[in-house]
Amino acid sequence: MAVAREVRRVCDKLGLPFHVKASYRKANRTRIDSFSGIGDKEALDVLAKVKSELGVGIVTDIHHPEEAAMAAEVADVLQIPAFLCRQTDLLVAAAHTGKTVNIKKGQFMAPASMAHAVTKVRESGNDKVWLTERGTMHGYGDLVVDMRGLAEMRAFAPTIMDLTHSLQQPNQASGVTGGRPELIATMARAAVAAGVDGVFIETHPDPANALSDGANMLPLDQLEGLLTTLASLHAWRQTHA
Repeated sequence: MAVAREVRRVCDKLGLPFHVKASYRKANRTRIDSFSGIGDKEALDVLAKVKSELGVGIVTDIHHPEEAAMAAEVADVLQIPAFLCRQTDLLVAAAHTGKTVNIKKGQFMAPASMAHAVTKVRESGNDKVWLTERGTMHGYGDLVVDMRGLAEMRAFAPTIMDLTHSLQQPNQASGVTGGRPELIATMARAAVAAGVDGVFIETHPDPANALSDGANMLPLDQLEGLLTTLASLHAWRQTHA
């Protein structure tokens, strides 16, 4: 709650819209002993409390079709994890809730191929669909972002840039994902200059002790400076596009 409250303060100060993204269950951990959650009901109750107390939208992942209705009781946006972006039943179930569906581009997918995922949601009766870029596998343990893909995907749906997951270094021998958080600001400036509709940022007051994805998080005390820069860059682009 404290992190969400600080992010809300910064976004309010800068006049930026803000959604809290949190998984009620982390189902795609590399190792069986990695933290995966506190229980579905308990976690959704926490998200409901954050939504009520801070007045923010909630984004959460779903992994199976039968989870969609349950998560939609709290979430404003149902996110389809990158590894599951081709799962038709999951996309259709999310669409049928009437909530916005945010589909993360698979690390194995070409940007142009995401048009089919968008079509699955829209042909299920839901026009509220977003796409999120989170990088493409480059060899066995790294990701790259092709900025051309942002323009391609924006032709299909509003597109978000996942700044922190796209800087992961997955499949490390230790079973713990690494990352390049020192490049977050560089990636952010490039994505906003390219015209993305929003950014996703994982942030934490002490990334080294975060329970998930700490290796690629932005320290919370750096968030306001980065968002200030991005807001200015976005405003400049709006007048020079």
